[in-house]
Amino acid sequence: MSSISLKNVKKSFGAVDILQGIDLEIADGEFTVFVGPSGCGKSTLLRLICGLDEVSAGEIVIDGEIVNDVPPAKRGIAMVFQNYALYPHMSVAQNMGYSLRLAGTDKAEIEKRVGDAAAVLRLDKLLDRKPRQLSGGQRQRVAIGRAIVRKPQVFLFDEPLSNLDAALRVDMRVEIASLKERLGTTMIYVTHDQVEAMTLADKIVVMHAGRVEQVGSPLELYRRPANLFVAGFIGSPRMNVLRAEADERGTLRLENGTVLPVTAPAGARQVSVGIRAEHLSLSDDPGAFVLRGRARVVEHLGSDMFVHVSVDGASDPVIVRCPDEMELAIGSAVSVGFEAANAHLFAPDGQRIVSADARRSAA
Repeated sequence: MSSISLKNVKKSFGAVDILQGIDLEIADGEFTVFVGPSGCGKSTLLRLICGLDEVSAGEIVIDGEIVNDVPPAKRGIAMVFQNYALYPHMSVAQNMGYSLRLAGTDKAEIEKRVGDAAAVLRLDKLLDRKPRQLSGGQRQRVAIGRAIVRKPQVFLFDEPLSNLDAALRVDMRVEIASLKERLGTTMIYVTHDQVEAMTLADKIVVMHAGRVEQVGSPLELYRRPANLFVAGFIGSPRMNVLRAEADERGTLRLENGTVLPVTAPAGARQVSVGIRAEHLSLSDDPGAFVLRGRARVVEHLGSDMFVHVSVDGASDPVIVRCPDEMELAIGSAVSVGFEAANAHLFAPDGQRIVSADARRSAA
């Protein structure tokens, strides 16, 4: 196992800056997920750690050693790619042990390592099969097994589940989570899927436009997003955002004059109020604070129902989480209850300006 330290790591391709100064600490045995939209630089950062690309500036330190000039094969790293890249003419066992054969490892040792990895990944009954005889999930496990047999200090995963269908993705998330617990090795996982990030990570690194927006545990990022980008990216459905204007007392109003039940800090004028779907509710109680609007879309997901409501005075619909058994017609007028204590306030530049414990307005 190894710790990894990134110190002001930059990467440019010609005049195009891809990574703009990444500082990050990954602890020994930690499962860290790089997450962000396509083009944010997460896969590029993974390739720099692996040594497949050279850094333009900064230092990559693995287990206390600067490895900028160390070739990939000597960094103690194994990488699992999006493409399985299995040899079609080789069996599962041959695919898993191929890198060891190239390294001149003793045959008995190869068989032992392949057998041990196959047992961990539940491939021991498939060792004689060819890749064409395997399902997508089984092929992905073979690719992971090929990395395990090398006994690396660090595992790198580059969107390994993106080629799988929805059901297999869920199954493989469980497999990888279980693998993390069994091996205890430092792992870095790249994905654009925030659900994968939330369910797998000890620590999430949210990236955007070549920069790190926030680092923290899944719940830290969900409960206290540092800015609007993180608030919108982490969580499904994404956080609702209401644009409001504050008066001299901090009272927040929507465009149509509706007063929100939270108070802006002194000096704030233009404020974005974030509230998650589970902190809103459909309500007919005239004594409760409510937003008014109409139901436009209803999503039935089994245990839950998400209702998209066009709210009077708001430019974007808000999404409300409700029990699935609720009866609601499209286009019907609804009232939306608002849990002010769970609101998040953001400044015009998108940065967080108040804790999640938003105060109820005295107005």
